[in-house]
Amino acid sequence: MGEHPSPGPAVAACAEAERIEELEPEADERPAAAAAPEDHWKVLFDQCDPGNTGYISTGKFRSLLESHSSKLDPHKREVLLALADSHADGQIGYQDFVNLMSNKRSNSFRQAILQGNRRLCSKALLEEKGLNLSQRLIRHVAYETLPREIDRKWYYDSYTCCPPPWFMITVTLLEVAFFLYNGVSLDQFVLQVTHPRYLQNSLVYHPQLRAQAWRYLTYIFMHAGVEHLGLNVALQLLVGVPLEMVHGATRIGLVYVAGVVAGSLAVSVADMTAPVVGSSGGVYALVSAHLANIVMNWSGMKCQFKLLRMAVALICMSMEFGRAVWLRFHPSAYPPCPHPSFVAHLGGVAVGITLGVVVLRNYEQRLQDQSLWWIFVAMYSIFVLFAVFWNIFAYSLLDLKLPPPP
Repeated sequence: MGEHPSPGPAVAACAEAERIEELEPEADERPAAAAAPEDHWKVLFDQCDPGNTGYISTGKFRSLLESHSSKLDPHKREVLLALADSHADGQIGYQDFVNLMSNKRSNSFRQAILQGNRRLCSKALLEEKGLNLSQRLIRHVAYETLPREIDRKWYYDSYTCCPPPWFMITVTLLEVAFFLYNGVSLDQFVLQVTHPRYLQNSLVYHPQLRAQAWRYLTYIFMHAGVEHLGLNVALQLLVGVPLEMVHGATRIGLVYVAGVVAGSLAVSVADMTAPVVGSSGGVYALVSAHLANIVMNWSGMKCQFKLLRMAVALICMSMEFGRAVWLRFHPSAYPPCPHPSFVAHLGGVAVGITLGVVVLRNYEQRLQDQSLWWIFVAMYSIFVLFAVFWNIFAYSLLDLKLPPPP
């Protein structure tokens, strides 16, 4: 995809990722080289505030933006104007002025994004004409994942595909590679989990080997069969890649890995005698977070056929979950060890509707600025600690009869 080539009408080109370009002063307004950037904004502010009241009208601020319009992408100018209009008293203080003009990610700037007036000055991004294939794809992703027009335009102008959505693509390629390798080595592709040597792989989570901590994460590279792999790969590419394009690899990777770990720990607590395979914990965390975000912002989500898309996603998830439940209670091909557990799916859903919803709720606000984020992080940490102690003490106290090691 790369950067936008030639822009369409009122469309920005060449924008830096995840920031608004800082406005350049005109030549006759440029201060001395030694002056700090804020000193320049102070000079401009004083020019608009001859009475030294500490405030300027939003009208003067709009005029100042218009005078710099050639230096600023159209959609980003609309964002700043919308932020200026969010001041109900019609005035902007000095600090807000500096934050808006220099585009600092301060709390006041983010609060303006979250609480400000969402009515933008010109037509919606969806009405832009003359876009090439790359631009239409980026616009489509914006409408699929972001509920606010102000955020969609901001994202559209900022996205450069650098870096690309590497996390979900890398995880998917690794899962497919391990599946093909196991298919060749076991000479079985359709339902690999029925092969007597399948659980001997050092990546599978097995209750007898729960002390090997890496298994709580690496089980995602093992799948029960081709239908298991196919549904998981389809969901995480169709949902995970667009989400990563908008929110970045760090946020999406956090939700995915948290769902994976929660899935295996949930199995170790609720289905203690069963092994775990598959990436369903991480996939269900992403999909459930995305669906919850759509439901919570239903009126703002302008994605096409959103009801149909939700229905398809729920049907695919139900089919995959139903397959896992059936397989769990189907007579095992290698008794006394049962087939893999389905509880990891439920652990992923729990992560998605808690941590995942907070991550996807706001495009620009930092996670550490959200109180609900810390509440869910605390809940997740408590669950992980509980599961760790459960794995250490509960198995011996309950005197469970575990299946023999593979």
